[in-house]
Amino acid sequence: MAETPDGYVVEAREVSKSYRVGKVDHPALHDVDMAVRPGEFAAIVGPSGSGKTTLLNIIGCIDEPSSGEVFISGRPVAGLSREERAEVRKQDIGFVFQTFNLVPVLSAFENVELPLVLLKRPADERREKAVSLLEKVGLGDYLDRRPAEMSGGQQQRVAVARALVKNPKLVLADEPTANLDSTTGEGILELMRELNRDLGITFIFSTHDKMVMDFARRLVVLHDGRVAEDRTKSEVRSQNSESRGPGTEGRPG
Repeated sequence: MAETPDGYVVEAREVSKSYRVGKVDHPALHDVDMAVRPGEFAAIVGPSGSGKTTLLNIIGCIDEPSSGEVFISGRPVAGLSREERAEVRKQDIGFVFQTFNLVPVLSAFENVELPLVLLKRPADERREKAVSLLEKVGLGDYLDRRPAEMSGGQQQRVAVARALVKNPKLVLADEPTANLDSTTGEGILELMRELNRDLGITFIFSTHDKMVMDFARRLVVLHDGRVAEDRTKSEVRSQNSESRGPGTEGRPG
C-alpha cells in the first residue's frame, strides 16, 4: 500500500454526504477536509449524529460521498467500480467494529484466517500469520474457541487480529470499546497503541468514548457534519500551556 505523493495514507477533500429519505435530503457531512499520514493514531470524535461513522465508512470505501474526493494511498476512489472498491477494502484496509462482526460458526483461528482465504493465500502462510497474531493479542490458547465461548474482550481481540492479518497500513475502528467494560476497553486500546508503535500501522477511530480520545494522539472533532477542530495532543498541550501564561505551570486551575 503506497503513500500518496504528499505522504498521506488517506485524504478527504471537501467531502459532503446526504441521505435521501422519501423526497427529503438529510445532510450528514459538509465539506470535510482530512488528511492522515502513515503511523497516526487518530480519532474522529463527536456526539451521535455528528457524522463520524459516515466519514469513517466513506474513508473505508463502504459508502460514497455525495460530493468531494477521497484518496486511498494516492488512488482516487471516485472512479472505482463497486468491485474495485471491494478490492481496496479487501487488500488495504482492516476494520474493527463495535459489535465484533465475527462469524459465529468459525473458531478464533478461522475468523482471523478468513481475510487470507479470501485473498487466496497459501494454507501454510494463513496458519502462520493467524496463529502469530492470536498469540500477539494474548489468545494463543484460544485458537479453537468459537465467539460464543469467549468474552467480549476476547472477541474484540480476535477482531483486532483479523483486521491486521493481511498487513494493512490502515485500520479503521468504529466505536471499538462501545460494548466493553472500561478495564477491557483500556486493554484493547493499549494493544492497538502497541501495534501502532511497533508495526507502524495507521489507526483511525470513530468514537464518543473519552477513554479512546485520551489514547488518541490526534482528535478530529465533528459537529453537525463539519470539522469543528483538528488538533494533535501536542498542539492542545502547547495551547493550554500558553493560555496559563508564564510562571503558572503546576498551579491548580
